Amino acid sequence: MRDSSGWAAREIETLSQFDAAVGSGFDLARAVVQSLDLRGREEVLALCRVDAAMFMGCELGAVAADDLRSRGALLFPRIPDSPLDPYRASLYRAINLYDTMPGGTYAESFDAIAYAWTRTCGEVSTLGKTLVAALHDHAISDALNEYIEGLGPQQVVGIMGGHAMARGSAEYERTAALGMSLAEAGFLVASGGGPGAMEAANLGARLAPHGSDALAEALEMLARVPSFRPSIDDWVRVAFDVKSKFAGGADTLGVPTWFYGHEPPNAFATRIAKYCSNAVREATLLDLCRGGLIFLPGAAGTVQELFQAVTGNYYAVDPGSITPLVLVGVEQWNETLPAWPLLRSLASGRPMEKSIALVETVEEAGAWLAAR
Repeated sequence: MRDSSGWAAREIETLSQFDAAVGSGFDLARAVVQSLDLRGREEVLALCRVDAAMFMGCELGAVAADDLRSRGALLFPRIPDSPLDPYRASLYRAINLYDTMPGGTYAESFDAIAYAWTRTCGEVSTLGKTLVAALHDHAISDALNEYIEGLGPQQVVGIMGGHAMARGSAEYERTAALGMSLAEAGFLVASGGGPGAMEAANLGARLAPHGSDALAEALEMLARVPSFRPSIDDWVRVAFDVKSKFAGGADTLGVPTWFYGHEPPNAFATRIAKYCSNAVREATLLDLCRGGLIFLPGAAGTVQELFQAVTGNYYAVDPGSITPLVLVGVEQWNETLPAWPLLRSLASGRPMEKSIALVETVEEAGAWLAAR
């Protein structure tokens, strides 16, 4: 995290980090301390420099809180009546969203409760709800930036596609194979984090270290429950069965949103940046995929993502900042949803012209990106 001057703040997100920080000089000045229960460390806090430190959503006694404020610290309290932690310090994992699974029900899970809460934000908007949603999404973006920075030179490739692609279909299997091949080529595979094509991409990437035989077995297991309709519970449980059988795997990223909360997040993304705002989610997902974006057949959401990415490329000042875009399905993008002719016209004579492609198969899409 950096302030407006570019000064890098120390972020303290675990109790072990807190103990290390105070042990090296009792200096927490300008530090950012997020979502920690510090009630057992209040005597130590009383000895620390805390001027301009920020304590965001931390548990503190009233006396300690007053003392910190009197010495120049800023305290951001927990906000009641919200399932979301507006100061969350890390990305989600599937078990955080599906905290009642596989033994319980989806309806009782954190993800379902959070979706119900975010829906009330639109129906009855209050300052408190708006503030929680905005702070939560800021915290997720901060955690995502830290994660991406930790990747070093590894590039992120996004696979964009709709939720309707069924497990057991040839399209689902090919998309999973694409995710695996990209992960094997050294890319971090990202998706919109939902079901269908998004799940297939995360599945294939995650299982890359296990190999193609493991992927074939996983696909066979998943095909028993082709869709999250009519039962999200059955759909999620078989995914947890696959994860139990093939533990670990490569990192892969999902970026879903509670705006489309009726589409449950897939369980195969190892890191999940879930947002309240779909606008923030879309912009974030497209911006981080500097290694390229692959657009599979989809509907309105996929078309929106395509032209949002096109707009950034069209107005790019630096050719090095242009994201390669490859569309899969000649008939899909020429006839069904004729985006390719418009895209080609927009790109004509501009630096982005050499960074777009239309191919027929996912294999060609992967090969085109890998060869760049």
